Amino acid sequence: MNPHLQIIISNQDNPYWNLAVEDFLLNQNLHNTVTMYLWKNRQTVVIGLNQNPYNECNVDKLIAEGGFLARRKTGGGAVFHDLGNINFSFIADKDHYNVTKQLNVIQTALQHYGLSTEISGRNDLTFEGRKFSGNAFSKGKFQNLHHGTILIKTDVDKIQQYLTIKPAKLAKHGVQSVASRIINLSEVADITSDNIIRHLTDAFQQVYQGECQVIDFDNIIQKEETQILQQSFADEEFLYGKWKNFSTKISQQFPWGHVEIDIDIDESQHSIRNIEIATDCLQLQAVKTAKELLTNANSTIAPDIPDIEDKFIIEDIFHLIY
Repeated sequence: MNPHLQIIISNQDNPYWNLAVEDFLLNQNLHNTVTMYLWKNRQTVVIGLNQNPYNECNVDKLIAEGGFLARRKTGGGAVFHDLGNINFSFIADKDHYNVTKQLNVIQTALQHYGLSTEISGRNDLTFEGRKFSGNAFSKGKFQNLHHGTILIKTDVDKIQQYLTIKPAKLAKHGVQSVASRIINLSEVADITSDNIIRHLTDAFQQVYQGECQVIDFDNIIQKEETQILQQSFADEEFLYGKWKNFSTKISQQFPWGHVEIDIDIDESQHSIRNIEIATDCLQLQAVKTAKELLTNANSTIAPDIPDIEDKFIIEDIFHLIY
């Protein structure tokens, strides 16, 4: 049975409203439904749930120049948004959530412009080896989320001014700078962040073989639940909170992501008093479990690790400490 299709197009460019609407949609208990949500942010650095903002971007410069810092509830790395790119979210019940199929919507839309693209690495879409889309994922109570960016005419100078790109990450991809690793699709096609919307809509219907219902964006942002979510995304404690006093004691680049650890050990009691983990890891549950196991643990004997999905990530983190 083909799912019911919904499309929502934001008329806001404030990241806190756009993320609030996405979170509202994820919280809905909708069966047999796939939603595609399209949105743009103006001059925003969006960081992953477990990232330290002060290590990922030039916060002072960004804010002083009228930009926004936003924190999403998925993993992955920091990205820069402006009105030259468009962001997409796929929200689907668990029977219809399919990352390959969802990425195929993006790829099918870009075929209209004569662009043949590839799925690369852990979460990227590339054109001729250069990245134009990073993606992140999360599991909700009723539905799952997959969202990402499409770089079309983004200000690359601003990316380099605001984002702090770690040398280890560039070395991993064999490039000298972030500019050499990414591509604006407007460089190779007559594409804008506005004219792509129609082709994304057509591709969504083509891939899922159905007609989509257009949902009014304004009706969603007027809901009390959405307004509360907007305030939570804009909250300074959520954005900066514990990271103000974070001090990197251990850091390492792994195939699954970069990790930085701030750890406080009580030497007399041989215990870990406190630990914070900053990472662009996409597997949020593994990072959460690692932190839970290490908090108040013995500092000389590693805790037992349960046999769970992505156990290897927890093992890697433990090897940095023990």
